[in-house]
Amino acid sequence: MTSQALIGKAVLVTGGARRIGREIALELAAAGCDVAITYRNSKAEAEETLELIHQLGRLAIAIECDVRSEQSVRSAIAASINFHGHLDVLVNNAAIFESAALEQLSLEQWDAVFETNTRGPFLVAREALPHLRASRGRVINIGSLGGLRPWADHAHYCASKAALHMLTKAMAKAFAPDIAVNCVAPGWIDMDEAKAHAAALRFAAKTPMQRNGTAKDVAQAVAFFAGTSNFITGQVLAVDGGLGL
Repeated sequence: MTSQALIGKAVLVTGGARRIGREIALELAAAGCDVAITYRNSKAEAEETLELIHQLGRLAIAIECDVRSEQSVRSAIAASINFHGHLDVLVNNAAIFESAALEQLSLEQWDAVFETNTRGPFLVAREALPHLRASRGRVINIGSLGGLRPWADHAHYCASKAALHMLTKAMAKAFAPDIAVNCVAPGWIDMDEAKAHAAALRFAAKTPMQRNGTAKDVAQAVAFFAGTSNFITGQVLAVDGGLGL
């Protein structure tokens, strides 16, 4: 596959209504893909994202989906296939990010993060598998630098993303040779939020490239995996400006 070959491909981006998910959806639409996005609570943002995709001249649909629910995932995959007729690229982006002191973590917090960040991508990929096999498609999971490096105040998040990185590798072996499976692991991504301004300055100073990452940086990495050779599989690509070095 080349980027040119992305034209007309059908893509599903979970959690694609806002933030990084929206940027991924727009990047793939700009590359020529028709896009389905899922959302759970962000209906208004999903409608805004659809309009932006339509402005790029591509087909788009927003599907309500809770990736924690087997039935909801099945319905979402069916809706995507009914709309596009096929599925070429799955981007497992929906996730929860939370900080908490490890010694104070509740079982409910632990389970909530894992059921979205790790079980969700498993459920969505499993339900999409027959369609991706038919198209010799791609799965791209969104991991995290936190899955490669331990963050003391994000133990449950880090563990969930580390599990997703390993799931990526297991999927790559299990789904081969029909499907390539890779993972993009962002570092600090600046979403231009006032409450994170101090942290953004601190992380930029620690990053070898002397800036923070953007949603566009992550989206471009996703587009690379979507459009490159299927001989690249089972890889976890850190998009962190060297922060993890």
